[in-house]
Amino acid sequence: MSFEPSEKLQAILDMINEFVDKELIPMEAESKGKEFYGMTDELEKKRQMVRDMELWAPVHPKEHGGMGLPLMETAMIYEALGRTPFGLYVFGCSAPDAGNAEILHKYGTPEQKEKYLQPLIDGKIRSCFSMTEVEVAGSNPTWLLTTAEKDGDDYVINGHKWYTSAADGSEFAIVMAETNPEAEAIHLRASMIIVPTDTPGFNLVRNISVMGHVGEGATSHAEVSYQNCRVPQANVLGGEGMGFVLSQERLGPGRIHHCMRWVGIMNRCFDLMCTHVKQRRRTPTEVLADSDIIKSYIADSAADILSSRLMVLNAAHIIETKGVKYAMKDISLIKFYVANALGRVMDRALQVHGGLGMSDDTPIAGYFRGERAARIYDGADEVHKISVAKRILREY
Repeated sequence: MSFEPSEKLQAILDMINEFVDKELIPMEAESKGKEFYGMTDELEKKRQMVRDMELWAPVHPKEHGGMGLPLMETAMIYEALGRTPFGLYVFGCSAPDAGNAEILHKYGTPEQKEKYLQPLIDGKIRSCFSMTEVEVAGSNPTWLLTTAEKDGDDYVINGHKWYTSAADGSEFAIVMAETNPEAEAIHLRASMIIVPTDTPGFNLVRNISVMGHVGEGATSHAEVSYQNCRVPQANVLGGEGMGFVLSQERLGPGRIHHCMRWVGIMNRCFDLMCTHVKQRRRTPTEVLADSDIIKSYIADSAADILSSRLMVLNAAHIIETKGVKYAMKDISLIKFYVANALGRVMDRALQVHGGLGMSDDTPIAGYFRGERAARIYDGADEVHKISVAKRILREY
């Protein structure tokens, strides 16, 4: 099995990598001390450049203005874009918008697609996904305290969510809420419901401080309270009781994209580490690269990156050729393995930079703050390891 990109895809990747190097990485130094809203004008200029290059929204379908590329190809694009924190947003494929758009495209009604999907793919609005709750285990999507009770033609939603990423400034949320509490099958109790964020009862309580950083806009994580929040029953996605099914379908390709973005981050940290150790002197006559310990860091990181990349592309191949349900073990494998490999590579890169690595003069410290959560969101390590072991043991 070969994971080499086609000639056409390689040309696209070359264009993206050149754009990242020339247009986005230089922005990182300029963005210091600025939050999302302080960067929107400059980011929008870069987005328009991407549109002009016809590279906008690679993951989204052509009929809605995207590139319509298959999963294996978008995976490699996410790797390229992962080398800078601005990559996914500037190319119109950042989370949670990409996952929300996928669900709207597959399960949305014509009215929902016109009102929410098209402006979302066009980059005119942003969205958020509201599932994780404060009081119950975030890794168990079958146990939700948020309810959506029928009242006439409406749902009345009450509940308390947090880590609703990018809620600040979003046009709408896709909310997981229990609609069928009496359903015998626990997987059929919840539904996904579209909630415009200007609906009375949708209350953004705060942007959560994450490791000392309170983000804003697309880089925020919000606590949200739903208090008698009334929306039409027509806002349900995919039918009542289908929330769990849709969430699993959403998370399969989403984990491929997350993991390949992490591979991109690893590549960036690896490049920074190798460049630094070749230049940084440890004595008047030696550089850090002369140290055998440093050589072991480089070898271990190269192994982490290559193994992660091949595992993710293999999982993407199974999804493309057989379907998500045949790749569940592989999806769980990559989720915990690549998240941990990311941590190891980032840690080695920081270590060899010493005090410089702890500062914000390189992107490494920022990656540490932002990506430690990789081992928690979309299923914690422990959940995925248990799932993998169960699936393996069924074969014996």
